[in-house]
Amino acid sequence: MFQTLFEWDFRDNENFSVIRDRNFAIYKDDVDIKYGKKTLKAIVGKIKELDKKIVSVAPDFPIEKVANIDKAILRLSIYELLYCQEIPPKVAINEAVELAKTFGGDNTYKFVNGVLGTIYRQSEKYDENEAKKLNLTPIEEL
Repeated sequence: MFQTLFEWDFRDNENFSVIRDRNFAIYKDDVDIKYGKKTLKAIVGKIKELDKKIVSVAPDFPIEKVANIDKAILRLSIYELLYCQEIPPKVAINEAVELAKTFGGDNTYKFVNGVLGTIYRQSEKYDENEAKKLNLTPIEEL
């Protein structure tokens, strides 16, 4: 799903279904296609809302200046964090940080951690004890 979001943004939001279907064909053995299609459709439907969340907690980083990799990771993980009841916040945040370390620049994981940590603390899912285990860095400290 991350790869689809990245490529779609990289290609200026064109041909989403073509990109999605090609990626699902390539990774058909590694992804739950039904869940993936449902999730991607929801993310694309909420893209402006997700981007507003990013900007609201990181106002020094206008969305058009955020790297495509970072946006793809954040859009996916913010959606999971806020709207997917079946995905624990710890899982959404940890997976996002790992994606950032693998695919992003040297400081991407710090930015992702800061944005997600701030959004998590502001969410209804926030649990202080869980947050302590996550080693979250406030966005203000970046």
